[in-house]
Amino acid sequence: MDETGTIEYETIAEQLKAQKGWEIGVITSVNLNHATPAAFYAHQASRSSYYEIGLELVESGFDYFAGGGLLKPTGSSGDQTDLYELAQEAGYTVAKTHAEADAIGTNTEKAIIIDEDLADSDAMAYELDRTDDMWALADYVAKGIEVLDNDTGFFMMCEGGKIDWACHANDAASSIHDTQALADAVQVAIDFAKEHADETLILVTGDHETGGLTIGFAGSQTTTLIWICWRTKDLHSAKYDSDYVASYKANKPPFGTVLADIEKLFGLKAQGEEGDKLVLTAYEMEQLRAAYEKSINGTASSQYDQAEYVLYGTYEPLSVTITHIINNKSGISFTSYSHTGLPVAVLAEGAGSEMFNGYYDNTDIYNKLADLLNIA
Repeated sequence: MDETGTIEYETIAEQLKAQKGWEIGVITSVNLNHATPAAFYAHQASRSSYYEIGLELVESGFDYFAGGGLLKPTGSSGDQTDLYELAQEAGYTVAKTHAEADAIGTNTEKAIIIDEDLADSDAMAYELDRTDDMWALADYVAKGIEVLDNDTGFFMMCEGGKIDWACHANDAASSIHDTQALADAVQVAIDFAKEHADETLILVTGDHETGGLTIGFAGSQTTTLIWICWRTKDLHSAKYDSDYVASYKANKPPFGTVLADIEKLFGLKAQGEEGDKLVLTAYEMEQLRAAYEKSINGTASSQYDQAEYVLYGTYEPLSVTITHIINNKSGISFTSYSHTGLPVAVLAEGAGSEMFNGYYDNTDIYNKLADLLNIA
């Protein structure tokens, strides 16, 4: 849509479908009617119009959708026709299990694959929480290539959307692992491109930076090792919220019990050998204690509190404080819980990649693709 929210623009994916007869795939680790995937097939004034965006997904006629579940599949009031039913009526094979996804292949006309192991907000699980029996983002790219590959051509968009979610929550370890998951997905595309070197272009970029992640923290010693955040984060902060903090709120255990859980799950400890970077300082201990009290007791004021927002954002105080301590001990810090204006890289490989050198506005990516593909 234009900036007034009244004029529709045709997307590169729609143009390739209509003008070139290419097959189109859209993959994301978050919801299929979330903002980024929607930008390739939908035309709504608000990103929150999930049901209407879902209707456009069905009506797009695109060939392959995969990843997180649809938000509001029966509308905001819950009484509209289920989007999955509408998709099936429109000729889509809808798969919601690994077995059903495995059965989809080159002979499947149109497919929607919803991850079997949906997690927070019906998105795919964070890579840090993914087990070996769960599909990774790379698996959906491999399946997409199987479904889409043809003699005419195909366009695939794959989003590692939970990188953004992790950075919103200032969770450095999860952002690292989900970036690795995206890298694994890109590698599948690279392996495919090796067999089609003269006719394949791979672009990797971001719509924006989130969180202001930087290496370096004012309170870190120069000997701090970055690998701390890798070794200690065996549990994502959102999962800690659901599996532990919810119980703390209900049962209000003593702070010592909570500290024992934190040591078991994250490696942070009250005591240890001298020089052990995972031992909590008195300052960090006080931060944790205050955050625990805030989490289990809440706040009496509903008004915006700047000091509290700087400490916790809109996240669970205890969880985000644990995350911040691990980040800072690792020599990593964030400046925001929101999107930032930092430039993002555009990495290009393959046919036409030389067109993507230099600095330019992100909307120029469309212009460069349209020129390269002779889109009218």
